[in-house]
Amino acid sequence: MSVIADRMAAEKAPPVPSRRSGVAGLRLESKLVEGAEWDRVIAGFDDVCQEQMHVFAKRRWPGAVQEPRLFLLGGKVVGGAMVMVQPLPLRLGEIAVAKWAPMLKDASRPDADAIHAGMVDAMVAEYADRRGQMLSILPWASSTQVNTAYERLISRGFRRGSRLLFPNRYMVNLRLSDDEQRRSFDQAWRRQLNKAEKAGLVFEHAAPEGIGAFEALYAAMSERKQFADHSAYETVPDLMGIEDPQLRPELFFVRHQGELVAGALIFKGGDRAVYLYGATNDKALPLRAGYFLHWHIIRWLRDNTRARWYDLGGTDGFQGLHQFKKGMVGTAGVIRPVPPVANYASRPLAYMMGAGAFAGRDFVQHARRVLGSWLNPRSRPTQSRGAPGEAAR
Repeated sequence: MSVIADRMAAEKAPPVPSRRSGVAGLRLESKLVEGAEWDRVIAGFDDVCQEQMHVFAKRRWPGAVQEPRLFLLGGKVVGGAMVMVQPLPLRLGEIAVAKWAPMLKDASRPDADAIHAGMVDAMVAEYADRRGQMLSILPWASSTQVNTAYERLISRGFRRGSRLLFPNRYMVNLRLSDDEQRRSFDQAWRRQLNKAEKAGLVFEHAAPEGIGAFEALYAAMSERKQFADHSAYETVPDLMGIEDPQLRPELFFVRHQGELVAGALIFKGGDRAVYLYGATNDKALPLRAGYFLHWHIIRWLRDNTRARWYDLGGTDGFQGLHQFKKGMVGTAGVIRPVPPVANYASRPLAYMMGAGAFAGRDFVQHARRVLGSWLNPRSRPTQSRGAPGEAAR
């Protein structure tokens, strides 16, 4: 396989019909770019997210070849997808993986659906048809009742793949006034916030140089809880070293009598801000510092970004975390599931090998969870899996 630098010239994606998708995909120009250029260009995308950034992907998945691919219409960039090409066990082949992709530059365009379909067509043509790989795409959880990006993939001929055990994502509506936001909160959540505001807490928006204090708080919390950390926390130094303020996460602290008791890292690019990491000490819980911290983060995001939603992430199966996030989502936000992975292959053998690799990965992850819960009973999920998604009420 050629390296990215050998294929920098623009490629004309051959037209591929969007079968049964309900929308015809536009014929788009496709080109591979270097990682630095990719991060610079996608900084202004509505759908930008940290998983699609080169600086994140190269640290998180060092064994994969990152292929940042821009899509153009009439010579202008309209979207893109960071595709990671991963070797299969025993080097029997390769699979192409795109998480939270493809991304739209302008999701409000009247032809946004046709552009999205065109990007999928181009990815199928390149990875499934030309290279003979299985293409695996995981769309975002949608803020709408129906995840049209996922439905479009299934209509296009993709097959349902792996699904998260606890797929729900909790999204706060950021476009509310203070009064509207507080009324949206669950009554119990609002009551805890009222108590936190009387505890003498101080909210702080910190500079990137303050990351050392957050890392110390995070390390102490991890040592205290003794939970296995399967997150992408190792990417934090790279993320905080980004020069472009649009892509660099924001750092927030809560202090009590000068002592740091809670902190959070928030990705704020595009239409959706995302809670990345949080850390607390033993004093945070009785002080209700988490309520105070998120309330002020919501207000800061509303006043300083263009994001419409604050994505709180999932729960990892913990009922207490579900109650906390559900109460914050309130009546104006939404709770929606991350859809299953969608897999496509033009050749039966490629699909069989790719699906088999995913099944093996899922088995290993399940065994790791079982072993972890046996070694540390506190890490066992306490939340019922229940329905795959629900609207906030």
